[in-house]
Amino acid sequence: MFKKLLITSLLSVLSFANSFELSGTIVSDNEKVITSRYMGYVTNVYVNEGSFVKKGQILYEIDSSTLDSNKQEALLTLQIQKNQLSNVEINYNRYKRLYAQDLVSKYDVEQLELNLKNIQNMIAIAQAKLKEVETQYDYLKIKSPNDGLIIKKTIKVGEMAMPSVPAIILSDLTSLEIKTDIPESNLNAIKLGQEVDIYVASIDLKTKGKIKSIIPNVNSTTHSFILKISFDKKNEKVYPGMYAKINIDSLN
Repeated sequence: MFKKLLITSLLSVLSFANSFELSGTIVSDNEKVITSRYMGYVTNVYVNEGSFVKKGQILYEIDSSTLDSNKQEALLTLQIQKNQLSNVEINYNRYKRLYAQDLVSKYDVEQLELNLKNIQNMIAIAQAKLKEVETQYDYLKIKSPNDGLIIKKTIKVGEMAMPSVPAIILSDLTSLEIKTDIPESNLNAIKLGQEVDIYVASIDLKTKGKIKSIIPNVNSTTHSFILKISFDKKNEKVYPGMYAKINIDSLN
């Protein structure tokens, strides 16, 4: 009996010696920083940290005052050009009749014809400008690029939204992985694609994972590498930021 217990203990020690444990954090492999394209005051915010959103859902809106002014200016310019076109067309048609009666020179008719084409070009430019302004209205409604979870929100109603300044961070829950550090001395004990055991204590999830990438740490003083591990969620509600333990069988 004692011999059997001793053998069992030795096997346990050997098994433990041939594996090691790492601590990691669940992160999203598809995390997006949401910003606005235009500057303006925030009029509405429709989400909070922890909100689940769908692709195309409006996250927040920016005041349209500046665009409203630009649109009115574009409409006014277009109307002025159309009025000028109407006047030039009347004169052009009149001069063509006079030219047919040999009462005006061909040069006068050609000048009016040239003026007519120039105004038509100006109208086309004004219409394109108006269309551009109207398209920009859609950019004042900042929408979610995909389904996900709002993990950070720094924008509030009444604040100024600035281009390139982060307002919301969106995490894709369908693309979760575990991120951990591994000492350089343990690199020869692992390989890409290797299966590992995962345990997420907060939801009592025991599952399997695979090493998907081994990345040098930008901080060379730590002499460690970053591991990214894909894993099976088993239909559990897993969120970024959860703590996970990774047990790896050493290849040595």
